[in-house]
Amino acid sequence: MNVCVQGLWHLGTVTAACLASLGNRVTGLDFDGKTIEGLSRGTPPLLEPGLEDLVKRGLASSMLNFSASAEEALRNAEVLWIAYDTPVDDDDNADTDYVVAQVERTLPHLPAGATVLISSQMPVGSVKRLEAVVNARFPKKEIGFACSPENLRLGKAIEVFLNPDRFVVGVRSARDRERLDRLLRPITARIEWMSVESAEMTKHAINAFLATSVTFANEIASLCELTGADAKEVERGLKSESRIGPGAYLSPGAAFAGGTLARDIVFLNGISAEKRVATPLLSSVKSSNEAHKQWPMRKLQALFPDLSRTRVAVWGLTYKSGTDTLRRSASVELCHWLVEHGVQVCVHDPAITELPKELSLKLTRADDPISALKGAQALIISTPWPDYKGIVADAIVKAAPGITILDAGRFLANLATDGRLKYMAVGTPA
Repeated sequence: MNVCVQGLWHLGTVTAACLASLGNRVTGLDFDGKTIEGLSRGTPPLLEPGLEDLVKRGLASSMLNFSASAEEALRNAEVLWIAYDTPVDDDDNADTDYVVAQVERTLPHLPAGATVLISSQMPVGSVKRLEAVVNARFPKKEIGFACSPENLRLGKAIEVFLNPDRFVVGVRSARDRERLDRLLRPITARIEWMSVESAEMTKHAINAFLATSVTFANEIASLCELTGADAKEVERGLKSESRIGPGAYLSPGAAFAGGTLARDIVFLNGISAEKRVATPLLSSVKSSNEAHKQWPMRKLQALFPDLSRTRVAVWGLTYKSGTDTLRRSASVELCHWLVEHGVQVCVHDPAITELPKELSLKLTRADDPISALKGAQALIISTPWPDYKGIVADAIVKAAPGITILDAGRFLANLATDGRLKYMAVGTPA
């Protein structure tokens, strides 16, 4: 099929490259010339395992190309797949107007009868908003709209796209359903068809459920620390309950970071406020998560009353492992807090060779994780990079005798049994 994927950062680049690998003729559209220039050379705008190779294969086969011209990109498109990563501010408010404005720039060039599939993270009602624009400006084009909520994960995006649990797709017409079925069935036969509004709400509901699960597990873990219980043992008890199950999102650990889960909580809270419907459970999730972000800070303040005399090593700076994305990184937020409290900080991250400008003069970067430990009284495991798994206790003890390790998610739980180290994790008995 002929497909145009609009919006080429993480979601869009992965979507375009994967669709091309399945034999579709795909044009990636973005109005940022630098992004198009890089992609046309085979260089994605961010690190994602396997993505650069997939883009280069698509370019070499001529099944994938990139353009900053809507007219050129949409010339023969049957489907316009909207894949902008919706901008989110520091308060988790999504800039949906930005996405709508980009789509409106494209609509005049869209062939009559085409299908627009929205995957960008948008609040329920966004498709109806775009339909109103088309009906007012291009009533004779008979453009169809559909929604398939984004379901990718940084670091595992290609695997998730090509081997999904299922696709959730909301459609208005049999024509759009048949067209999208042809496009998606080579990926999976499990497609959950529903109305557009139900598909939009499904994304909100999934992220809200995951966010609620995380905050529930961490609140239980906080009580475990004070009562002598171990949150990992409690997790095992929960997941062996048939009404809950082993796949439940109930591992004690760090607060959820980034804008994805919080953004959908904000969307739903906005709807409840607009419709004047009380949602006390959803309304408390974000505040609970914000409180839990203070876990490493609370532990450090308890261990070292005078933080200005303390040196801390931080392993991991990116939003999550497998990516070089720093935006909305909990580790970056932690480093800012440490610096503000006079802590000397040395960080290591295998994907970061230069510190962000706002931190470059305030902390130091080590070329390897052991070097970051020199002179440190505490080590914080902030981003769980696989590189750190192979580091043995002997190396840590040699570099920093008597060091305390704060490992919220128990990524290096094997260190907990070494008597030479003081090891603390979320939900560990005090």
